[in-house]
Amino acid sequence: MATDTPDVLELTKDNFVSSINGHPFAVIDFWASWCGPCRSFAPTFAAAAARHPEIRFAKVDTEAQPEIAAHFRIRSIPTLMIFRENIIVFAQAGALSPRALDEVLAAAKDLDMETVRREASAADDSAKTATT
Repeated sequence: MATDTPDVLELTKDNFVSSINGHPFAVIDFWASWCGPCRSFAPTFAAAAARHPEIRFAKVDTEAQPEIAAHFRIRSIPTLMIFRENIIVFAQAGALSPRALDEVLAAAKDLDMETVRREASAADDSAKTATT
């Protein structure tokens, strides 16, 4: 089942890093063709992509790309993950309604990324301290 549309990029292990790293705002839908909720969510995701051309919308087929799914510890699908400046700012399993997706996108867009970076750095420092 091809998911490439003009607004949604299909990610693979070969193009993931080049497609997401450095992009200021990326939304990834982790899915599989056998998953009913994934198929139900696909039109909502594509419609959001069409409404927000400034955001990178992409999909990862967890069956075809198990390495990516494993890297992000995907346990349930669909899972939506939002990256702002290479930092995961949202990750949630389950299909969202169009309204809920718009609310999540608006909240992610409104984040103060300086604060997010500071908090991420503090969390990294705490994790390093705890393991040494």
